[in-house]
Amino acid sequence: MKNSPRSEGRKFIIPSFFFIIALCVLAFINEIRFDSLLSFGRCALSNVPMNNGSSETPLLSSSSVDDEIRILIGILTLPDQYPRRHFLRMIYGTQNVPDGVKVDVKFVFCNLTKEDQKVLVALEIMRYDDIIILNCNENMNKGKTYTYFSSLPDLFNETDAPNPPYHYVMKADDDTYIRLESLVASLRPLPREDLYYGYVIPCPSMDPFVHYMSGMGYLVSWDIAVWLKDSEIPKKHLEGPEDKVFGDWIREGRRGKNRFNAKWSMYNFPEPPTRCTHELWPDTIAVHLLKNQEKWIRTLNYFNVTSNLKPSKLYHIP
Repeated sequence: MKNSPRSEGRKFIIPSFFFIIALCVLAFINEIRFDSLLSFGRCALSNVPMNNGSSETPLLSSSSVDDEIRILIGILTLPDQYPRRHFLRMIYGTQNVPDGVKVDVKFVFCNLTKEDQKVLVALEIMRYDDIIILNCNENMNKGKTYTYFSSLPDLFNETDAPNPPYHYVMKADDDTYIRLESLVASLRPLPREDLYYGYVIPCPSMDPFVHYMSGMGYLVSWDIAVWLKDSEIPKKHLEGPEDKVFGDWIREGRRGKNRFNAKWSMYNFPEPPTRCTHELWPDTIAVHLLKNQEKWIRTLNYFNVTSNLKPSKLYHIP
């Protein structure tokens, strides 16, 4: 018997109905899988840093904050050392530091005592704004270093400044050449609290916990400068070789639990040879005892400090 058109339609509708139900079930299962995968993806990516090119990335990421380093280098010198200060301004003013790094170089001395100093130093301050005049009588080993460090918390206490204003503060001699980029690189992995950093004395020693750091240039974290301001320990013992006395304060106050010996990236100029000298070499942070222009020129030539001089028709330097 020939099937009627109605029966033929029923045969088509019933499979179609089950086919549609199957599609709905499949879609429901896939939706569950997709949501699960999406949730898993969010968890997996939550600890992955965003691409810096993304429009959703903050302008200052947490890693950028970690990269910020603020350093104050105080070069202890004398008011009448005008040529030396101008020379050192060239030395440090032509050095570059990485993005996010702030290095301030200041010249530090005690109260002015001559009429010409009051004019000439005032002009320097107006032009360069890089001088700190401490309230003390000029000296080397009778408390000038203490006055420098202990004055810093009050000198840099602006309410709109970062806290702390500097992560590290350094004391350096004016016959020391500091390579700023190398200094910064050495500080990056180090703690920013209770740090005592420098060239260990005596010269053969490599243990920073036994004695003290050389006066050529030593550095402490900001919290130690604050401690020096508030502690009674330094006030009882101000006279003597300033670097040794500083080490005595650190030891008696049980400070500087984090110490870094920068030897032999810091050293004395190689001539005359002593147990404290080292040949000039690329892995250098600071060279000390540059007592004359010849030693300065040899050092600057070794590190090729004029390599970035731009060509110009205005000069010819072979």
